[in-house]
Amino acid sequence: MYSIGQVAKMFNLPISTLRYYDKEGLFPDMQRKGNQRIFTESELECLRVIACMKKSGLEIKDIKQYFDWCREGSSTYKLRQELFLKQRSEIEDEIKKLQATKAMLDFKCWYYDQLIEQTVKDEAELQTKIAQKDMPTPVKTAYELSH
Repeated sequence: MYSIGQVAKMFNLPISTLRYYDKEGLFPDMQRKGNQRIFTESELECLRVIACMKKSGLEIKDIKQYFDWCREGSSTYKLRQELFLKQRSEIEDEIKKLQATKAMLDFKCWYYDQLIEQTVKDEAELQTKIAQKDMPTPVKTAYELSH
């Protein structure tokens, strides 16, 4: 069992955020000792799920809906699964965009390495190499992915 201060440190969250989550009903089974919140492994797991859902782009209202569905029981399994499938698809799309961005950065790093190391006399010569696809395979792959 953990105090709100301990949990705030564990998850690097302000205490006010934990209080807000509690107020929003995201810890439905939270125990209290007097007026103090007692966090168990159940609440820690809720926080891990909340962190994942927030990182995937969900807003608190959507996260609250998920926890409401959890309280409703097995009749909401399909709804919960659909929520996670949708978010996973959105994350996969974002990963593809980031991979294309990284590919452009990789290509441009190679591009300037060639100029700085003077493996070509100028940018015109380098542009010719690129047009002829005369690049190392990883660079060619990065170029194609980024264009």
